[in-house]
Amino acid sequence: MRTRVVLVDDQVAVRTGFRVLVGLADDLEVVGEAVNGRDGVAMVRSLHPDVVLMDIRMPVMDGVEATRQITSDPDLAAVRVIALTTFEVDEYVLGALGAGAAGFLLKDIDAEDLHAAVRSVAAGHSLIAPAVTGRVIEELVRRRGPEPIAPERLDVLTAREREVVAAAARGLSNEEIAGELFISPLTAKTHVSRAMVKLGVRDRTQLVILAYETGLAEIGDRRRR
Repeated sequence: MRTRVVLVDDQVAVRTGFRVLVGLADDLEVVGEAVNGRDGVAMVRSLHPDVVLMDIRMPVMDGVEATRQITSDPDLAAVRVIALTTFEVDEYVLGALGAGAAGFLLKDIDAEDLHAAVRSVAAGHSLIAPAVTGRVIEELVRRRGPEPIAPERLDVLTAREREVVAAAARGLSNEEIAGELFISPLTAKTHVSRAMVKLGVRDRTQLVILAYETGLAEIGDRRRR
């Protein structure tokens, strides 16, 4: 089965470029294109794609608000949003992550990296490995305030799940978490998945953000890559 992708960008050239790049992979396909956030939300509600490549800055409705509407809609719980930007860190990127985006990509990304990103997000993972995304997450949490919020929210987690979430917040993969905690990669993945369900977050990126917000992880803990 192919991973179904919707493109949302107000520039024809950008949509054309991404459509061509996505089309180079046999397992990915573009099923729709929209020119602004409002139309993008309507298209996503109609088509229920696996992944949305969402431009951040657009007329009518920007990508931040469009992302928020998609991620807050229970009927679209399976849809993952990747923000597209020309800047590594700005207010819009922070806003998109805060609104529930699984991560972000720079618009000059090459085909191989794009394919890997879409597949990863569609599989329920997120784009937290690149160092730049880690910096954005840290900046997002820093701007939300120095004090941890609602640390009792983590009370639903077991001690092992807390360890796994803390390791994920440091940028470790499931395989690396398994090696550090002497468990299998499948067990690590299961703990991450259960933690996301218990905490009501959509993906690994939101799990990491919550780990910082509750004080389970601290600024500076993340691995630098």
